[in-house]
Amino acid sequence: MRWAVDGSRICIVYEDGAVIMGGVDGNRIWGKELGSELVLVAWSPDSRRLLYCTTTGECHVMDAGGNPISHVPLRCKDSYGGESEIVGLEWYSGQEGYCEPGCPALAVCLRSGQMQLMTDELDDTCLVINTGMQVSNIKWNSNGSVLAVSGVIANSNSPAAAVVQFYSCYGQHLRTLRVPGSSINALAWEKGGLRIALAVESFLYFASVQPSYHWGYFAGTVVYAFSKADRPEACVVFWDLQTKETHAKYVKRLVTIRAAGQHCILVTRGDETGQCNVILCNSIGTPVDSNTMMVEPLCLAMTATHVVAAAKDTVFVWLYNPTTGSSNLESLGASKLAQSEATFRIDAALSPKGVESFQGSKDPITAVTAAPHMLLIGRSSGDVIVYTLPDLVPVGTHTLRCKPQALALNCNFTRLSIIDFHGVLSFYDFQVPPSQPGAPGVGVPTAGEHLAAERKDVWSMVWSEDSPDLFAMMEKGRMYIFRGLDPEEPIQSTARLCYFEDLEVTAVTLDEVMKAGTQPQAEHLLQFETRSLRDTRQLLSTVTMADTLQFVEQNPHRRLWQALGEHALKARDFDMAEKSFVRCAEYQGIQAVKQLGRLDTALKQDAEIALYLKQFDEAETLYRRMDRPDLAIDMRMRLGEWFAAEKLLKQSNSNDGLLVLVWNKIGDHHADRQNWYKAAAYYAQAKNSEALADALYHLEDFEGLEQLTAALPEETPLLLQLGDQFQSVGLCQQAAAAYIKGGDVKRAVDCCVALSQWDQAVALAQQYSIPQVHSLLFKYAAMLLDQQKTMEAVQLYRKAHLHKEAAQLLLQLAQTEAASHAPPLRLKKLYVLAALEVDQLKAKMLNIGDQGAAGSPARPAQQSSETGTAAQTLAGLVELEGGGEGASGAVPLVNAWHGAQAYHYWLLAHRHLYAGNTDAAMRTALHLRKYDDVLEPKDVYCLLGLTAFYNGFFGQCSKAFTRLESLSTIEQASKPV
Repeated sequence: MRWAVDGSRICIVYEDGAVIMGGVDGNRIWGKELGSELVLVAWSPDSRRLLYCTTTGECHVMDAGGNPISHVPLRCKDSYGGESEIVGLEWYSGQEGYCEPGCPALAVCLRSGQMQLMTDELDDTCLVINTGMQVSNIKWNSNGSVLAVSGVIANSNSPAAAVVQFYSCYGQHLRTLRVPGSSINALAWEKGGLRIALAVESFLYFASVQPSYHWGYFAGTVVYAFSKADRPEACVVFWDLQTKETHAKYVKRLVTIRAAGQHCILVTRGDETGQCNVILCNSIGTPVDSNTMMVEPLCLAMTATHVVAAAKDTVFVWLYNPTTGSSNLESLGASKLAQSEATFRIDAALSPKGVESFQGSKDPITAVTAAPHMLLIGRSSGDVIVYTLPDLVPVGTHTLRCKPQALALNCNFTRLSIIDFHGVLSFYDFQVPPSQPGAPGVGVPTAGEHLAAERKDVWSMVWSEDSPDLFAMMEKGRMYIFRGLDPEEPIQSTARLCYFEDLEVTAVTLDEVMKAGTQPQAEHLLQFETRSLRDTRQLLSTVTMADTLQFVEQNPHRRLWQALGEHALKARDFDMAEKSFVRCAEYQGIQAVKQLGRLDTALKQDAEIALYLKQFDEAETLYRRMDRPDLAIDMRMRLGEWFAAEKLLKQSNSNDGLLVLVWNKIGDHHADRQNWYKAAAYYAQAKNSEALADALYHLEDFEGLEQLTAALPEETPLLLQLGDQFQSVGLCQQAAAAYIKGGDVKRAVDCCVALSQWDQAVALAQQYSIPQVHSLLFKYAAMLLDQQKTMEAVQLYRKAHLHKEAAQLLLQLAQTEAASHAPPLRLKKLYVLAALEVDQLKAKMLNIGDQGAAGSPARPAQQSSETGTAAQTLAGLVELEGGGEGASGAVPLVNAWHGAQAYHYWLLAHRHLYAGNTDAAMRTALHLRKYDDVLEPKDVYCLLGLTAFYNGFFGQCSKAFTRLESLSTIEQASKPV
């Protein structure tokens, strides 16, 4: 029986073929007899379809009403070639989202071990997997990323063993879990997928599962990815462990994440089949470089310079250069044969680019790891092939006694750790031959020994970065720290190991981090110290310093000497502190000891000691006790703690210059985080006009920018920048004002021209005597006319208040369109627009004349000038009224209202005619005789004859026809008979 995904219905199937659908109230919804023996049933994620299996190995689909839909083809059964019972039918509900859109979610498994993974029941590109065992049960985890398959492995050389194999949603084998007993009857996942329950014979076993998260650690940053049910993309979070800040970005079709050095890579699926994209990112998620590979990685490794991706028998190597964002081999001294990227088969020769089609290898790749100078590739047979980097020359093969799943090298590359698919950790010691100058593969091991020491149920390990004998590992729910092959006492933890350096292991509780999403908490970060460091701290607090010195000499390590030196500083034993810092090569500590020796008071020494130990709050307290707030302020400013420095400055009433500096730094702090409101407030306090202008521009506070423009003195260089900012958003008036106040009138005019504000441009040109604007305007208008953009040219002239030119263009356009029989209403509008421009021209000319005649009584010279202005105005008006032409071939401007009246009466006559008012139509048509210079005479008299005929004025109709006969423009065939 199975409940629907939404929990509203339950489907029960019986062996005799009966199917019953019930509701939550216990009532039967429907029931059917299918006539075949049934074994399994599953709901689709949308609860609209049902899959059921028969004892004969068939799988069918029906809708939620019990109507048959289709048959599911079983490729796994075809590949097996025999009859086998279906024992597993699981369809992931999708309630917690998918690993990526379109990933397999439906699993069908035969008892023989053949299994197929599909996206849905119609998927014809399913994945077929041979589990190699007799299967009893299968089950998806809560987010559909892992499929657990339980069964029995039978071997002729050993008794049958109960196992659980874990597969990814794409069929990749992740891990094999052996269980005591001979059979597994049932299994179930815990919500969250961190534990699995197994029914083994008469016992119930619980096993912890460590999911294979997409995550990595680099440069003090944890990068991890998780999916959301409401988004198809993966959310990738970059968590800075020092500042506790997070940066999130969404990535489509994410495959995996790796990190090393100062960068990490995000591998995503490409648009083409088998293509993957590699994106190199820094610690805040900004892409630095990218590449494309035709390899879908099953194994991935990364160093500070290389990315290595491996499929079953194909390897892709990319030598990246994070400083410039492009690959560069010459900086590493690579040979001429080396390539910035290479793809090759593990069993074939190196190929610079691309891989030819081939059959899969019988010995697939299962693990890879890399060092700065060599690459190790582990295969299913246990062979580990060693290549040099960056030349990719094979130099040797080492044979292991297991199938490796994860490989890792210690810090001096002399020991290799191996975790196999059963979770067994073992080690392989390398023998590096003496280096020979010029020989290939210098420092690359050619021989070695697989050590007998093993640890079971190991799922993670990390080597120390500064000691080749130290490593930490996770075994079941405990963490062990090893020195050589000797373990320390275990620590209960399931955290993921990030980093091991200075006798301290950094780890994160990734299970809790994934639940927190984009808001990880400080308690998710864990620090574990080795036993020697813990013992040193205990000895420093309980025994004399001489006894502690003896212990550190017996267990030398840089971190222990540093701990001893810091303790000696606190005790003011400067000789012991200097000796300890010399042993650990702590140059800053040696300098601090010398500086402490020159101080005259114990209080000053204590403050400097606290400052060296990074106990800044205590150092500030001591400085204030010494009545030296200036030293505390200087300390906070050197640390970049500007908020604390501001607080101290306000309390101490220090000089305003430092306070202005601190305000600017706080403003920069907020600006770096895009918090422009707070940044603008601090820049305003500091009177930093340039930074304030930038903040206001980002805030789109243009009123504030106008106020800033008004407050700045004239010819300030910042005014030109403000003008550029106003111009970028189309605020022409404000931009021109800023340019003019900044002393650059030409840029103001250019701004008006660029923003098509020609009226302002012409006004500024006339005010500041810039003649180039008119010539530029006419050139632009001529260009528009050449492109047949007459109305744009008219608009240009109107904005520039050149009414005469605008009116002439409108009249020319009206006559041109009238010849092409444009709609009369449009022609009327064109004439009206032209007439309005003529009226504005007259008003402008009269206004000029009035200005010349206005004012107090003038002197004779002024009277002469005013008389000339009035005469010019009168001459211009007479020219307009008399029908004068503004230029050779131009249309008389006096015809503007005349043409508008003509088309007005033309439209009115037609409106009366169509309304049946023939008398009004005829009388209106009679007025059209005065406009035969605008309208076609033929059209006028045709309309007049028609309206007169319908109105019964046959005499008037006869006169109209007589007029038509006398028109020379009418062809003989068209004249009335």
